[in-house]
Amino acid sequence: MNKPNRIFFTGAPGSRWSGIAQKIEAELDLNISDRTSERTYSHGEFSGHVGAYFGTGMEFPAKLDDATLDAPYADPSPGKLHKSHEWAYMLEGIKALHPDDAIFLVYRPTQACFDWWKQAGGWDISYPNYDWYRDDETMFKKIDEQNRAILKFGSSNGLTWQHVAGFDDILIAFYTPGLFHG
Repeated sequence: MNKPNRIFFTGAPGSRWSGIAQKIEAELDLNISDRTSERTYSHGEFSGHVGAYFGTGMEFPAKLDDATLDAPYADPSPGKLHKSHEWAYMLEGIKALHPDDAIFLVYRPTQACFDWWKQAGGWDISYPNYDWYRDDETMFKKIDEQNRAILKFGSSNGLTWQHVAGFDDILIAFYTPGLFHG
């Protein structure tokens, strides 16, 4: 299996995408040289957030240029998982600008996302920064927008959705232009 240089990974806040990302990083032996103690948030028994997150108000903006995307990684090896809620708004642009790279999508219904995000710490989450969402009403609206964008991209690109083991309400799809399978 050839690893793409970049894997763009997106899901709405509360979709449990961070835990899924960690499993994918481990299973595919991806580049995790973006992990630092400052880029870590844990809550309860769950691993929370690790590694760089891209987005508004964060250490790395959600920009698709090579310099920004490579900045968090100490190791230039391929297999960098780039996590951002905001990729949901840029999926067609990612596909056009990075045609040899993969896109992983996580979908969970909006209310379930919002409820889990609150349970995981909500506004008290220390990393990544959720300030740009402003308040609960805006957070709910943005979760819904991101979910709709994720589903639209999946539909318009004929992606197959799969349930995540152990979670009936979480779906994942992969846009992998021939990299992981024929």
